[in-house]
This record gives sequence, structure tokens and C-alpha cells, in this order.
Amino acid sequence: MKKVAVLIFDNFETLDVFGPVEIFGVLKDLYQIKFYSLNGGLVSNAHGVTIVTEKLELIKDGVAIFLIPGGYGTRIEVNNTNLLTSVSSISQKSEFVLTVCTGSGLLAKTGILNGFHATSNKRAFEWAMSQGEKVKWIKKARWVVDGKYYTSAGVSAGMDMVFGFLQDQHGIEFARKIAFQIEYTWQEDKDADDFYNQLKITLK
Repeated sequence: MKKVAVLIFDNFETLDVFGPVEIFGVLKDLYQIKFYSLNGGLVSNAHGVTIVTEKLELIKDGVAIFLIPGGYGTRIEVNNTNLLTSVSSISQKSEFVLTVCTGSGLLAKTGILNGFHATSNKRAFEWAMSQGEKVKWIKKARWVVDGKYYTSAGVSAGMDMVFGFLQDQHGIEFARKIAFQIEYTWQEDKDADDFYNQLKITLK
């Protein structure tokens, strides 16, 4: 069974966390989910969702999957040196690192993504880019895979990314079966993002 460690911080985005958690949670024979924060204890967001977490320091040797969500809290946490140090250490030791939305900006601030391709929330793309100027940012993508790093566009895109991860690990029919099970219409093309087109963002 592979461990999924979900990073939690004040004002995390609800679906960034619980979209992927729903998917991995269905596969309880394959994946075990635990929530972590820098100091442990109860952590809440603006939606009134509170999660019981363990301390990040308990993760000594990395995990199979380290999931970093986004949300307005990332704007504060990019200045949290202690958190960045923990995120960097765990990311380097983990088998896979998945970020949702502006979680890629938080990871980029550690320098871990330098030289790697990544994406982020289209409405906060400039902010994400400013956290890692050496990252090869891709605006026109639903999610991006580069080595062990998976990064997604905003909010619901995290679910598409996780299904993409399941496809890579278990095959496309396996991923489609789980998407059908939770009655979710999976965007299977990681390079196709309708929200990019609707916002008419110009590629640089």
C-alpha cells in the first residue's frame, strides 16, 4: 500500500485537497491517505473546512506520493521558511510529488522545480511564475508531467491530474473505471484546457 501525504496549511483550497482525496480514497487497498501540516493539529480554510493533521516532521524518509494543494494560503506560505524547508526535503525524498493549482507556486519557491516543466492556475499564473523564474512554465495545459513531478491547473484540474497519474501507474482503462465509479467526466488530454482558451491568455 502506497502512502499519500497531503500538505495542509491555513486557507487551502477545498477541492484541491478533497478532489484528489476522493479518487485515492476509493482505492483504499492501494493507497493510504494522511494529512500533514507544519505544526500539526487542526487547520482550517475560508470555506469552514477543518482538518486534523500530523506534523510534517514525522515524515522522515519521504512518501510514495506527496500532494501539495493550492489556495490563497499559498500567498502567505511562500514566505514561511520552515515550511519551505520541509516541503523541499520531503519532495526530494518522495517517489512522486503532485501539486494542484497554486501549489506549484509553493513548490517552485523551494527551487525544486527549477529546470522542470510545470503549470498552475490560469488566473494566478503570473503569481506562480514569479515564485520560480527558472521553471519551464506551460500555460496551455490541464496538467504537466515532468519526471516525478505532476502539476495541475486550477482547482478541479487536480482531479484530472490524479486520473492521469493513475493512468501512468495502472493503465488508462483502470483510470476510466475509477472516473466512472465516482461519476466524473475526466479530461483525458493533459494538453487541453478549456479554461485557458476561455481566459484568452497569450502564450509567452
